[in-house]
Amino acid sequence: MIISASRRTDIPACYSEWLFNRIREKYVLVRNPMNPRQVGRISLDPAVTDGIVFWTKNPIPMLDRLDELRDYPFYFQFTLNSYGKDVEPHIPSKSRVMAPAFQRLSSMLGKERVVWRYDPVFFNETYTLDYHCRYFRALADRLGDHTEQCTVSFLDFYQNTARNARSLNIGPQSRPMQLELMGRFSEIAADHGIALNTCAEKMELDFLGISHAHCIDRDRLERIGGFKLSVQKDKNQRPECGCIASIDIGAYNTCENGCLYCYANYSSSTAAKNRALHDPASPLLFGVPGPEDRISVRQVQSCRNCQLDLFEIK
Repeated sequence: MIISASRRTDIPACYSEWLFNRIREKYVLVRNPMNPRQVGRISLDPAVTDGIVFWTKNPIPMLDRLDELRDYPFYFQFTLNSYGKDVEPHIPSKSRVMAPAFQRLSSMLGKERVVWRYDPVFFNETYTLDYHCRYFRALADRLGDHTEQCTVSFLDFYQNTARNARSLNIGPQSRPMQLELMGRFSEIAADHGIALNTCAEKMELDFLGISHAHCIDRDRLERIGGFKLSVQKDKNQRPECGCIASIDIGAYNTCENGCLYCYANYSSSTAAKNRALHDPASPLLFGVPGPEDRISVRQVQSCRNCQLDLFEIK
C-alpha cells in the first residue's frame, strides 16, 4: 500500500503535527469525499505501508522531525514555481525561504527524494511565456544540484478553478505556446542535468526528451526502499496519469495556502470552517468521528516482493 499525503491538501505545510500523531498511532481515518459519513480506517503500520509520497509547497514544518519517518520509504513532490502573492498569497518568499528549504530538504534526504514540480503553468499579462522561462532558469540554477527531476503541467480549468482565478485574467494556452515553453524548459533542464517530464498531459514530447510523469512512482519507491513492488496503475486518476495506485489521506477544502488556481479548495469559506474544526489529536484531518459516521477498516496489505499467480503470467 502506498500513501499519498496529499493531492487534496498540503499536509506538510498545514497539518504536520497531525501527521506525526497519525504516524505514531499507526492509523488514520479518512472520509469518503463522495459520501462523508463513510469513513475508512487505514493502517499506517510500516509492515503494510510500502511508501509515502508527500505533496507540498512548504515542507519546513516537517524538517526537524523527519527522523520520525525512518521506518517508511518516502519522498517529496515539492512545488516551487514563479508565482507571487497575487496568486499564492500564503506561500513564503520563493527566493528567500522556499528555495533554501528545497536545498535543505535535499541535503537531508538526497536529491532522489525531492522531486521539483513547476506547476501549474498559466499565462497572463504578468506571467508571460518569457517570464516563466526566466524564472525557471533562475530556479534551475539554485535547484539543479538538489534534484533529479522536474515535473511540469499546465493549468486545467475546472469550474471552481475558473471561478476562483477570475481575478488573474488568465489568457488562452495555445498548443504552439505550450510547445515553445516546453522546448525552452527542456534546454534549461538539460543544462542543469535535470530530467523533465509532464504530469497528466496528453501531448507527446519525446522529440524534446520529455517523458510522461509517474508522480507516485514505483521505480522511485523501489529505489528508495530497496525492494520490488507489485502494484498497478491508479485507475482512479485521469487516463494520462502514470501514477501507481495509492490511498490519499487528505481532505478537500482544508488547505491554508490559498492558491487562487487550486482545484482542491472549492470555497474559501468552507475551507476556513473546516480548518477551524482541525484537532491535531483527532484521527480525522478535521472534526472528530460522530455517531452517524460509519467507520470501516480498509483491508490493505504490503505489495513488496509479491509473487504473481502463475495464471496471471501472459
